[in-house]
Amino acid sequence: MSAPHRLDRGHTDDLMTFLAASPTPYHAVANAAERLEKAGFRQVSETDAWDAETAGASASASGGKYVLRGGAIIAWYVPEGAAPHTPYRIVGAHTDSPNLRVKPLPDTGAHGWRQVAVEIYGGPLMNSWLDRDLGLAGRLTLRDGSTRLVNVDRPLLRVPQLAIHLDRAVSAEGLKLDKQRHLQPIWGLGDDVRDGDLIAFLEEESGLGAGQVTGWDLMTHSVEAPAYLGRDKELMAGPRMDNLLSVHAGVAALTAVAGGSELPYIPVLAAFDHEENGSQSDTGADGPLLGGVLERSVFARGGSYEDRARAFAGTVCLSSDTGHAVHPNYAERHDPTHHPRVNGGPILKVNVNNRYATDGSGRAVWAAACEKAGVPFQSFVSNNSMPCGTTIGPITAARHGIKTVDIGVAILSMHSVRELCGADDPHLLANALVAFLEG
Repeated sequence: MSAPHRLDRGHTDDLMTFLAASPTPYHAVANAAERLEKAGFRQVSETDAWDAETAGASASASGGKYVLRGGAIIAWYVPEGAAPHTPYRIVGAHTDSPNLRVKPLPDTGAHGWRQVAVEIYGGPLMNSWLDRDLGLAGRLTLRDGSTRLVNVDRPLLRVPQLAIHLDRAVSAEGLKLDKQRHLQPIWGLGDDVRDGDLIAFLEEESGLGAGQVTGWDLMTHSVEAPAYLGRDKELMAGPRMDNLLSVHAGVAALTAVAGGSELPYIPVLAAFDHEENGSQSDTGADGPLLGGVLERSVFARGGSYEDRARAFAGTVCLSSDTGHAVHPNYAERHDPTHHPRVNGGPILKVNVNNRYATDGSGRAVWAAACEKAGVPFQSFVSNNSMPCGTTIGPITAARHGIKTVDIGVAILSMHSVRELCGADDPHLLANALVAFLEG
């Protein structure tokens, strides 16, 4: 008999709270860490030794741990008595989303308008950023090397669209945006543009003294709150579902299984930054973070390289990322026999050219988890005439030599400033992840 759902529509309510509170990868991992702490997890420093003879003794003991690095977090739960060669069950996701990010010299403007110089991050649907009330958030680095999160979560900036009276061809030829000239937001008036104004403003907003900030990683976000949509509120609209929806589900699943003493695997959440631009960074899936943490966990429990090899050989990762629901206005863009629907359950992503990491044996693992959870799932493949996107899945499989399966939730408006999903799919995904982590 199938296990009952552990999470329901209340999970989606909580997802909306998480999305609103996480305008940047740095905020997302901070919020994930706070939830983990409440569940009894404790942070482990990468600069401490991870063995029972040192100050880093907590890394070798049973229980929940996590490592924070920039916009990435790796969290894991070691059951009591877990052997060093115990395999892992990993939920992989990413914390970043396409957006507009502040340049090193942010203060600019023209013709009496004060503007902020931004660069395009990832592949956003650029038109969706027009005429939106935007906030500004990110990470400030201070003179002493410490960091401070900042979030101006109110209407501060706006990228105004050109009026149709000045672009009569737009209706017939479509909107054409130059990434350099047309996407610089305004944030005030004045002819006297002074270097340092934006950072001085953020120092004041953060309660910092003038000149304390020497580095910054800042990005814009829509301040419109997530909301249910539709006659029966069966849909949810909100920002950064790609891919904070999966991060949130992974945190919920990991905290749900933590404390179990009969777990045959060590459950892990690995949420990386920089997926939207290739994952090649010290906090990306193509970096050493995950492998280093898992290896050190093996060695901290007295394991050898042989134990590490055995653990990795038995490990499975679910790469959870949003995918494409069939679009009612563009159904021809989808594969004619694979039409994932919202609220139809999470999707299994397949691509024979390894843009997704799923194979038949991985499908069986996913099917077993869904069956145990009583969760339906759907299959997704791209139209053969369309290039296929990719995820952290193939990178994780190739870099660490572990079986990886690509799954996720089907949405519309992917890479828009505001995306759309079914209101039931987030908790269906989370319940499947619980069953997967439980083994």
